[in-house]
Amino acid sequence: MSWTGGLGEEEQLAGASGLCQVHDPVFYAKNSNREGNKIVMQPRGLNIVWGNDARYWKIPTEGPAELIQVSWLEVSGVLRIEDNKKYKISFEVRVKEDGFGWNGTDVLVMAKIGKTGKYEFRVHRLSPGQLTTIPTQPLVIQGVSGMDLHFGLYEVWSGKWKGGLEIYKAKVEAVP
Repeated sequence: MSWTGGLGEEEQLAGASGLCQVHDPVFYAKNSNREGNKIVMQPRGLNIVWGNDARYWKIPTEGPAELIQVSWLEVSGVLRIEDNKKYKISFEVRVKEDGFGWNGTDVLVMAKIGKTGKYEFRVHRLSPGQLTTIPTQPLVIQGVSGMDLHFGLYEVWSGKWKGGLEIYKAKVEAVP
């Protein structure tokens, strides 16, 4: 699999924005790394809607991205699948003690193969305080060689303002 880090097709093909060749044909963004059969993406390697606006997000060079406030949470990534393995998608997150808008709010981790594929998803409710991996029920999707795996963390339906979420990393792991 290769990591495209939410870059546009032209940037991916041109090798711009920090794409590094590691093993041919595996490429990944400089804000991600391989850990055995996993690709771990740091927040700067993900596409965070409103992420460039300091009113809504703090995204340091290293460490977690911190949501200040949004009503539309959308954090996504894309990987090129080069085999027919199954992949488990997860996010490591924490709601700070002063986080707001999460009570009774469903957060979805979603994934699909290809732009027109059907999303599979897992629903999770977040609570303040603990670093946690979501979803707790594994989200596993069958890869298709030569296709893109689209995945993300979403809360776009409630219309509630929410804040205090820290995103530490996203993981895509090949599983048997």
